[in-house]
Amino acid sequence: MKTELTELPLDQVRTLLAVVDEGTFDAAAAALHVTPSAVSQRVKALEQRTGRVLLVRTKPVRATESGEVVVRFARQLARLERDARAELGMSAVGEPTRVSIAVNADSLATWFLGALTRVPAEPALCFELRREDESRTASLLREGAVMAAVTSSPDAVAGCSVRGLGRMRYLAAASPGFAERYLGGALGDALGRAPVMSFDRSDDLQDGFVRGLRRGPTGASAVRHHVPTSEGFLTSVVAGLGWGMIPEVQAGPLLKDGRLVQLAPERPLDVPLYWQQWKLDSPALSAVTEAVTATAADTLRS
Repeated sequence: MKTELTELPLDQVRTLLAVVDEGTFDAAAAALHVTPSAVSQRVKALEQRTGRVLLVRTKPVRATESGEVVVRFARQLARLERDARAELGMSAVGEPTRVSIAVNADSLATWFLGALTRVPAEPALCFELRREDESRTASLLREGAVMAAVTSSPDAVAGCSVRGLGRMRYLAAASPGFAERYLGGALGDALGRAPVMSFDRSDDLQDGFVRGLRRGPTGASAVRHHVPTSEGFLTSVVAGLGWGMIPEVQAGPLLKDGRLVQLAPERPLDVPLYWQQWKLDSPALSAVTEAVTATAADTLRS
């Protein structure tokens, strides 16, 4: 009796995943070819069995913290099923294996795509990349939205393994004209007042750098430009819109040809990166992991 009570019926687990993916009970019913009533009953039965509320009934619905655990399990189960079908020759001819990965914009713009080119061509893989700040990619793993992620957190998400990739070095830089106009005097004070670039509202890299230069509280610059792409961010700094922290690999050629100047050569900023992935014996995920870790070892600082 105890085993029966602790089982997670697969039809109920798959139904919960369909509701989260489709956003509504009606849409999940259509995807599963059952009635909305059947979907509702399965979700309620799963909530009773786990003793937890698994969904927030909003539009679209979203998983609770407990629901995310079940959703992650459902996605891992689906991955194992697809891998087993492929090994048994039951997959459709030419059907690629989908691998979902969360990766930060700077890695995506510099070294990560090179890693994907090192993944063997067979079996065929289809990459689904989710761009997210390295401090937040782990949340996509926790939600079960991706199978692996480049993160800045060394703490493994439940059900995941973690390994170090290396350190991405950032350099504080600006255009020569910008530096001449705004950055006279003490650098920490000048940077705190000068127009600054940010990736988005959660980007703390520039502010963190200024805090490292100054003692005590630092005020935010009155002029803060948000540019949510790595390439656009770099172009904006070169154009003189503001100063910013640029990945070393991007800044190097521009410093050499004089389009950028480094503001504090003695104070580079290193951000450690980690690879987190589901603990699955998946050939597809293993192939990607091997390529990513090898490329990171060649590209990032140890």
